[in-house]
Amino acid sequence: MLGYIYVDSGAMYRSVALKALRHGVSLEATEQLTALAGRTRIDLRAEDGTQRVFLDGEDVTAAIRTPEVAQAASKVAVVPGVRKVLVAEQRRAGERGGVVMEGRDIGSVVFPDAQLKIFLTASPEIRAERRWREHQQKGDAIDLARTLEEIHERDRRDRERTTSPLVRAQDAVVVDSTAMDAEEVARLVVMLAKEQR
Repeated sequence: MLGYIYVDSGAMYRSVALKALRHGVSLEATEQLTALAGRTRIDLRAEDGTQRVFLDGEDVTAAIRTPEVAQAASKVAVVPGVRKVLVAEQRRAGERGGVVMEGRDIGSVVFPDAQLKIFLTASPEIRAERRWREHQQKGDAIDLARTLEEIHERDRRDRERTTSPLVRAQDAVVVDSTAMDAEEVARLVVMLAKEQR
C-alpha cells in the first residue's frame, strides 16, 4: 500500500534469546549475552507477503514465537550491551528511510527524529486475549491467565529497565487499539502516514 519495508525489532531480541536458550547461556550472564549478540546474524526477509526471520541462516520464524522465547527475549532486552548491538542493526536497516519499524524504543531511542511515531497500545487483557487466539489458531495450547501474567511481567520489566525503557516519545501519536480490530488500526496508520507525506 505504501511500499514501506517492515522491520520487527522484537524479532531480533527473540532471535538472540532463542540462540541463548539453545546454547545454554544464562539470561543473567550479561557479558556472555552481549558477546552472543555480537556474533549473531539476523536477517528479516519479506517472502510471500510475510516476514521471515533467519538466525545465522536458519529460518526461525515459528521458533521465536513461543511463550518461553518471548519471556527470555524480555530478559535479554534489558542487557545494555545486547541493546547496543541490536540498535545499531536497526538503525542500519532503517537508514535509507521507507521503513516501518516496530519495537518498544523505536520512537524514543532508535529513531528519535522519525517522521511519524505511533505509540500503539491496548489494554493488557485485550493483548493477552489476542495472543491467546493467535496461538489457538496455530494449534498451540497456552493458558489465557498465564499469558496475561506474562504480559504484565514483560511490561513492568520493559518500563523499569535502565537502558531504553518503554516510554512514549513526546511527539508520538497514541493509537489505543483496545476497541479496534487489525484492519481498523491499519487504516488509521496508513491515513497518518499519508498525512505525513
